[in-house]
Amino acid sequence: MNEQEKKRIGKFISLILRHEPGKIGLKLDDNGWANVDELISKCAKHRVSFTMKQLEEIVATNDKKRYSFNDDNTKIRANQGHSINIDLELKPVEPPEYLYHGTADRFLSSIMENGIVKGSRQHVHLSKDEVTAVKVGSRHGRAVVLTIMSGKMHREGISFFVSDNGVWLTDYVDPQYISK
Repeated sequence: MNEQEKKRIGKFISLILRHEPGKIGLKLDDNGWANVDELISKCAKHRVSFTMKQLEEIVATNDKKRYSFNDDNTKIRANQGHSINIDLELKPVEPPEYLYHGTADRFLSSIMENGIVKGSRQHVHLSKDEVTAVKVGSRHGRAVVLTIMSGKMHREGISFFVSDNGVWLTDYVDPQYISK
């Protein structure tokens, strides 16, 4: 499987596991897990065909580590970024003193006025380093990296979580905790 094909299949799987499982008639459990055999067969019926070995390669080589298998590789789920209501079973953890949020410069004035909101997702996504934040922000235009005072937020009672692929999550970032 070439890189272009891997990317195409990965994007489709991401759409299904994070946003629209019903598009192919797939059912996720309360924690976002899908049966792997069912995912493979239902994707194939929608002209997105891949084998278990190819799926394992996609999961293992995805640069954003978007997906996880359960212990015996019979179930798969997206690690974060869902617009559907699922419980990822995340436990609150203490964040580092600073986290980063990459965004496009055109969103900067709104963020500085209204804060960082989760929109249709379950959480606001933050990065542990500026390099990752630049990559995230670059997807939407000219990148701006905002420094988030996550340590202060945590000390003031705001919960943070970290997904299986290292993305930091919280419900909202008030402008008072943001610096450019």
